[in-house]
This record gives sequence, structure tokens and C-alpha cells, in this order.
Amino acid sequence: MMAITYPVVEKFVSINGEGLYQGYPAVFIRFAGCNLACSYCDTLYANNPDCASERLEASQLKDYVIDSGVYHVTLTGGEPLLQPNMEHLLESICSIEGCTVEIETNGSVEIAALAAYRKSHNVPFIFTLDYKLPGSLMEQHNRLDNYAHLTKGDAVKFVIGDLEDFNRACSIVNDHDLTGLTNVIFSPVYGKVSSDKLVEWLLEKGMMQVKVQLQIHKYIWDPQTKGV
Repeated sequence: MMAITYPVVEKFVSINGEGLYQGYPAVFIRFAGCNLACSYCDTLYANNPDCASERLEASQLKDYVIDSGVYHVTLTGGEPLLQPNMEHLLESICSIEGCTVEIETNGSVEIAALAAYRKSHNVPFIFTLDYKLPGSLMEQHNRLDNYAHLTKGDAVKFVIGDLEDFNRACSIVNDHDLTGLTNVIFSPVYGKVSSDKLVEWLLEKGMMQVKVQLQIHKYIWDPQTKGV
């Protein structure tokens, strides 16, 4: 039987620049292919499913994590949930003792089956789910039915480019009681909205259960640097 492999654009060790594990050392595994084209995308080189990548088995990726000595793992892209057999990879990596796994997903791909698998097989990974705001030019692709499958351990992230984006984010949070369901993160588009302005809007709106977060890797390294 042919081995299951995954198209990996890059894998590297850095710190987690965003999300619930922000600031911790992390292993990043970036997969090829994305179904969206966000206006502010900073990983366009990984979006084409035919981009340069290597086919790796779950066991090879598990060994890479073990050899790194780092046990926070972020699966990203592109869009990782476009990959078939993700359950197989998650079960392999999550079997590493003490390992935490985060899936960064753009919010346009159905998560119900994977969330059910997580629950039924007790595989400890989390979703960081984007909501694509108007400024992304991709808002029509959001799947709001995904919210029914989130837990208190997951997160919904809003990347905010202007006041219209901010107001839309607040409406989505309130309409779906997201702070009651899960963690909520507001992050400014790097170079478009200042962090102090975002905090000002947040306080004026009274969004006291929302976490403001900067992409710290873009402040530590040049924003165009790969592999960080």
C-alpha cells in the first residue's frame, strides 16, 4: 500500500508569533495550497498547490518534531485543512508525550469531521480559526457553522485592516457569542493599523473579553523573512 505523504513547503523551528501559544518556541510545518487569496497574505509562496514542496510521511514529520526538542507544533499553510488524511498526521504528532498541536485554518474549510475525530479519539489539538473580514476581500468564504464545533481551548482570530473591519469583527463576536464559546483574538494588519488605534477602538466599544495581539515575529525579524 502506498504511504500517505503531505506536501510540505517548509518546516522550521522559531517562536510562535501569534495565537494562544504566542511567544513559545514552536515547530512550524507549512503545507502547500490555499483556496483563498487574502489581500494581506504574507505566505503567497505557499498558496499554489503546485509550488515547490517535498512529500513527507507522518512518521518523518513526527521524527522532525522529536529531533527538534520543541513540543509546540503549528500546522499552517497555505491552508492545512485542504490536505487529506489530516487525522493520520494529527494522531502521529499528538502521540508525542507533552506535545501541543495547533491548526491554523482560514475559516473557509469545514471542521466538523475533524472536531468530531478530536473528541471521539481524544487527540489533543486546537483550532485557530480565522474570520476573514471585508478588508481581506474573502469574507464571502467564511463558514460560520464551524463555530458550533469550537471549544474553550480553541480560538477565533480577526485580522483587522481598518475601522470597517473592526466594526464587522465586533458584530460577528457579539452575534455569535464567540467570547462565550472560545478565545477571541483581534490582530492588526501589519503596517495598516497601529496597535494603539486598535486598543483605542476596543476600549471604546467595550470589547473586554477580546485579546489584542501583534504578530511579534514581524517585529523581531524583517516582515518578509521566511522560516521564522
